[in-house]
Amino acid sequence: MEVIRGWTHRAFPIADLSFVGEARRHVVRLAAELGWPDHDGARAALVATELATNLAKHAREGQLLVAARAALNDIELIAVDRGPGMADVPRSMRDGYSTAATAGTGLGAIARQSDGVDLHSAPGLGTTCVARIRPQGAPAPRPSAFDWGAVCVPVRGETACGDGWLLAFEGRRAAALLADGLGHGPDAERAAQVALDVFGDRVFDDAGRAMQAMHEALRTTRGAAVLGLWMDGDEVRHTGAGNVAGRLVSGTADRALVTAHGTMGLQVRRFDLAVTPRPPHALAVLHSDGVQTRWPASALAPLLARDPVLLAARIYADYSRGRDDACVLVLRPGAPS
Repeated sequence: MEVIRGWTHRAFPIADLSFVGEARRHVVRLAAELGWPDHDGARAALVATELATNLAKHAREGQLLVAARAALNDIELIAVDRGPGMADVPRSMRDGYSTAATAGTGLGAIARQSDGVDLHSAPGLGTTCVARIRPQGAPAPRPSAFDWGAVCVPVRGETACGDGWLLAFEGRRAAALLADGLGHGPDAERAAQVALDVFGDRVFDDAGRAMQAMHEALRTTRGAAVLGLWMDGDEVRHTGAGNVAGRLVSGTADRALVTAHGTMGLQVRRFDLAVTPRPPHALAVLHSDGVQTRWPASALAPLLARDPVLLAARIYADYSRGRDDACVLVLRPGAPS
């Protein structure tokens, strides 16, 4: 069984070119903390610089999200904005192409220096780009029966994040937990991490017993809202309590995953395990209440088959409330081998 305990992203608003340096320096520090050679840290810094520079020159409300994914030995960089978007993405990725009288090497350099890139853009809707860098010679992540991605960002002004997530995989079944500690800051972070601790020890155990154990452990904290989900073939099971949202989304289906009223660690009457057939080609989206619940799945249809982080980042960018921690987790079964 593989267990992945989630990370958080640090968000860098990129209002103009003066903001680029802070993001670059943060990436250099992360690479050093991971023990990377200097030349690999320089590659990551170059990608961060190019992404942030593009945001400063071309975007509205651009942000660069940065995370060290220690479990995967890489650094993830996500550039997301609110427009204006690009009409011809392949042309924009070619070296020498520019709309701003510059050298036109930005997106091409990002693709060359990264170990994985995906980008989506549409005129008027904004651009989302994810790039990942790992040390040269490091093995790529092992293939999995599932594709997944997450964006988890503390509220502005905080470094501690009260939202947290965990994924586990065993063969062709998966489990996910999203926890939202009440409020924000260190105490909320502690509550979320306690929930992840308990779930991580009982991932594929009886769901009701796992939730009851989590409820008891959270009594020493301020409490949390949680949503646990298990995906096995075409069956999805879920349970939880509080204001954590879940949906099963495909090009034609959009089903809500409802949790019980209450707060884990404080008061929950009972834990009902719901069993739902997974609509054909549907993926699961879980998110905290730092994200609005009424995002339109139809508007995100072009992203459903892309890197799941693109979908998570787009939901975060367009629908986060801006006054709380925000976390979006996407889980999608891969194609049968």
